[in-house]
Amino acid sequence: MTTHHIQTSSLSYQLFNNPGSAPFWLLIRLYVGYEWFMAGYEKLINPVWFGASAGAALNGFTQGALAKTAGLHPDVSGWYAAFLQSTVLPNVMVWSNLIVVGELMVGLGLIVGLFTGVAAFFGGFMNLNFLLAGTVSTNPVLFVLAIGLVLARRVAGRIGLDHYAAPYLRRLPHATGLRS
Repeated sequence: MTTHHIQTSSLSYQLFNNPGSAPFWLLIRLYVGYEWFMAGYEKLINPVWFGASAGAALNGFTQGALAKTAGLHPDVSGWYAAFLQSTVLPNVMVWSNLIVVGELMVGLGLIVGLFTGVAAFFGGFMNLNFLLAGTVSTNPVLFVLAIGLVLARRVAGRIGLDHYAAPYLRRLPHATGLRS
């Protein structure tokens, strides 16, 4: 049996795998986490976004996105507009509440450094959806930073709760018999 090794570039190693880059990723993580948490908090205290009467703001946002589907190069693709019409609009209250909770969870996960890679992935996924809905704002910057955090997940949470949770989570599959 032949063993092959793929050599990692020095820059890639220094940025994404070297524990010495943890302070850099801490700053990125705190910035992105703060942005997500504050976006979620602003929506949490706003009854048109969260609660029993939620959905009015998301309905307006979705209608605005649907208005961007015209022309030769629309800001919102037809397939995404179909998703908004068939899935989001009929359940606008549920989606509105999910967005608020999701933003808060991503923000908290990144701020405390727990499940950093997962939190960054879902934050990037939300950024992608906002971009697909034709909203630019800070979404491109946060999306790129989320990709960096996902790639650096092993060191990005090193100065955070991931440092304490990772050893336990590595043993978990062995204890439950999920891995042979």
